Order: sequence, then C-alpha cells, then structure tokens
Amino acid sequence: MKSLSSFISFVIDRKDEILKLFMQHIQLTVLSILIAVLIAVPLAILIVRYRKLSVPVIGFANVVQSVPSLALLGFLIPVLGIGSKPSIVMVVMYSLLPIVKNTFTGLTNITPALVEAADGMGLTNTQVLLKVRFPLAMPIIMSGIRISSVTAVGLMTIAAFIGAGGLGYLVFSGVQTVNNNMILAGAIPACILAIFLDFIIGKVENIVVPEGIKDTHATPSKTNSFFKSKKFKIWTSVLVLLVIISTVATSFVKSKDTIVVGSKNFNEQIILGDMVASLIESKTKYKVERKLNLGGATVVFNAMKSKDLDVYVEYTGTGLVNILKKPSISDPTKVYDIVKNDFSKNYGLELLKPLGFNNTYVMAVKPDFASKNKIETISDLAKISSKLDAGVTMEFVNREDGYLGLQKKYNLNFKSVKGIDGGLRYTALEKNETQVLDAFSTDGLIKKFNLKLLKDDKSFFPPYYAVPVVRAETLKKYPELKTVLSLLENKVSDEDMRNMNYKVDNGEQSRKVAEDFLKSKKLMK
Repeated sequence: MKSLSSFISFVIDRKDEILKLFMQHIQLTVLSILIAVLIAVPLAILIVRYRKLSVPVIGFANVVQSVPSLALLGFLIPVLGIGSKPSIVMVVMYSLLPIVKNTFTGLTNITPALVEAADGMGLTNTQVLLKVRFPLAMPIIMSGIRISSVTAVGLMTIAAFIGAGGLGYLVFSGVQTVNNNMILAGAIPACILAIFLDFIIGKVENIVVPEGIKDTHATPSKTNSFFKSKKFKIWTSVLVLLVIISTVATSFVKSKDTIVVGSKNFNEQIILGDMVASLIESKTKYKVERKLNLGGATVVFNAMKSKDLDVYVEYTGTGLVNILKKPSISDPTKVYDIVKNDFSKNYGLELLKPLGFNNTYVMAVKPDFASKNKIETISDLAKISSKLDAGVTMEFVNREDGYLGLQKKYNLNFKSVKGIDGGLRYTALEKNETQVLDAFSTDGLIKKFNLKLLKDDKSFFPPYYAVPVVRAETLKKYPELKTVLSLLENKVSDEDMRNMNYKVDNGEQSRKVAEDFLKSKKLMK
C-alpha cells in the first residue's frame, strides 16, 4: 500500500513530464508504423509478382529481425546522427518482417478457383490483385500490422538512449537510479499505448475487411455503424495526418536560433546538461533544446562532430584517453591543455574552463566486505580478485582508462566481469551477485548504499575535471554563449556535485536540482 501511494505521488509530481514523453512516444511510434506499412505492403506485392525475389527479401527481413536493437542503432548513428531519425529507421526495419510476411502469405494463399474465376471474367492482373486477392488477404495483412504496432511501442523505448525522447527516458533513468516508481511511470503508459494501438487497429480492420470475410455476421450496432461510416474514416485520416505533421515538425525541424545541449546517460551528466541549458535560457534570449540522457562518451562526441549537438560537458580524462586515445597522465593541467588543443585543432570544438570538481573513477565495495578482507587499496583488491565477481558499466569494461588499463596496472584477475549499466550494478552488489563495482567519486549512490571507496595507490586513473565543450561554429554564431558558460568556472565542488547527484538518485527532478544550485550561486533568479 505504501508503494502504491509512493507511485501515485511520483506520477502527480511528474505528470507534465510523463505526458510530454507519452506524446513523444505516440508520435514516434505511429510515424514508424505508417512508414513500415508504406514500405512493406508494396514490397510484398512485388515479391508476389516476382516469386524469385521472395526468398532474398523475406530472408533479409529475418536477418534484420535477428540483429540486436542497440547494435542496429550503433550502425545507424554514424549515418543519421542522434535523435528521432535513427530511432524511426530502427523501428521501421524491425516492423517490416511481420507485415511483409503476412501480406505475402495472405496474397498467395487464395483459393485457385477464385483467381481462375476472376480471370475468366476478364479481369486484369491488377484488378485481380485489388478486387480479389487484397480483400481476401486483408485479415492476415491486418494481423501483421497489429503485431508490428505492438512490438514498435516496446522498441521505441530505446529511442531515449539516443535523445529522441519517449517513455524510455523514464525507464532508463529509473534503472540508473534504482527508482522503481520512475521505471513504472515509463513502463505502464507504454503498456497502455500498446493495448490502445491494438484496439484502434482492430477497429480499422473492421472497416477495411469486407463484410462477407469477417468471422461474425452479427447485426451491426450503432457503434459499429459509426466506425464504418465515412465520417469516422475522414476524422481518422485527419488525426493520423496531424500526428505525422506534428512529429515531423518537432522531430526533424530544428529552429535556426536553437542551441542544442546534450549529455551522457547517467544522472550527473543529466544534471550538468540541465544546468548548462537553464543558465543559457536565464542569461540569454537564445532558444535551447535539451537532448539529455544519450549514450556513452562516443555517442555524444559523435553527435557533436555531426552537429546534432552544440554543447555538452565532458571530463578531461575521458577526452584524453577514451576520445583522443592518448596515454594516461596524472597532471591535471597537462591533461587539460592536451585535450583543449586537440579538440580545437582536429574537431573544431572549444574547451572552456573547468567547472571545479574532479569526478574520477573509483572502485567500491561494501564496508563489511572491506573490513573482513582487510581491503583499503586496489592493490589489496587485486590479491583476492580471482575469487570475486565484478559488476561494472559496459563503457568502463571497454575503456583504456577503465578496466582494460586497470587490469594491466594492478594485475587484476576477477572470476568474472559483468557489464551492468546504471544503478543495476549497485543492486547486484547489494544482493552479493557481485562484490566490487566501478563508480565515479561524486556518485550519489555511493552515499545511498554506504560503500567503501578503494584508494588508487598506483595513481592509475587520470584527472576527470568537468569542462563545457562547445562547437567553435556555435560560439561564433552565439557570441554571448562563452561569457555565460564561463560563469560556471570553479563554481561546482566535489561535495556540491555529490549532493546534487544524491538528490536526483532519491527521486528529485534533475532540472529542479540544477536550477536550485544555480540560484544558490546567484547565477539564476
């Protein structure tokens, strides 16, 4: 009962945000389904006419269906950038198979006698297709569309991973912060949307399927008569067109006077993204678009290079080792200078002055585990690492300034290394499914779970000072921007950042936390 009241309170507090994300999800999903239908049905007609093409076409659709969705997005991002475009293309590609296969099956499994009778009446192939095959195949075709529509709702949650919005934003944020209310606030509307879409398409099926082919011969009620009426069809068409137009307008058209602020996919980055965006809005007349909670460093950096983003906050150590692929250096000034020069020279990106805090990587364990095994440093951990399971973020697993380099430096040899993103790695540690995790020194979850941080006694991790990164082209276009962002120089301490992270980890909205901090520093009214 307490959990239910907590969830209801959460929904009431976040109702505007949930409604906005719900509408985004509807727009993205409906547009994807319409595009899939417009591609799949003609394609199915083509392979009915030319049967030799059926095997490669359906085979290709099967292959696409077997590719993991995140992998497909990874292939699409370098070509299409971030946001709505790759998300829609991904969902369309996954939606093709049920529609193509059902349409092909429906059009080819017609009783030969009916086709022969149509031929005998002198109908052309096109007339046979439109007047005989299609009406008879319509129930099977609509079944494929219904399957694709329900699947599309779930797939579209991944859109939040690359800044397209939708209900996945709540789901991913909830997982990262171990917040079940947030997960449910995203999952429940998605389930409702899937059921609603299935219902609506079922009604459309009643309209488009010829009366004699329907399973039921019941006398039409007034409700059924309405759904079959011309007025209903017109209003349905108008509604669909409005959804498409609004989707295109909001998803693909960017105002010329808009600064796009991005962030990576964890709470600290989202807070910093909100902080930068709110400060720009407060101090200038520029319009700001927030594309927060994207993927890891590579996704966001590529978005900057492709001009999908104008500003984001990076860490100097990440820029040095993960992006520039240079050896780790412990001197903060040298790291900053190298990253600043290389970003400017090679990518047209300007590093501004650091915000103040150093969010370096740390390795963490439970206090009682550390006490029992007398672990104070990473070197101590290495001695018993062969008996332990590590749960670390997938990005940390594959970074030279993460596990790859740490393993070599300390001769770590864990029994297993599990890639677990977000707050799930803290849950795994709490349940003793793992015994050690990676974290950032300013993580609020460290405080929430009361973890022991191990000393980096060989000084492996480079400094990770947070710095705003802005495209040089953007600074030239918006001259006030550099002055405004410079107001954040040395304003955020380690403790400040940790406290802000802790608040968001415990359910507060990142934008409110960021703006409260700006007000406390008299940077915003």
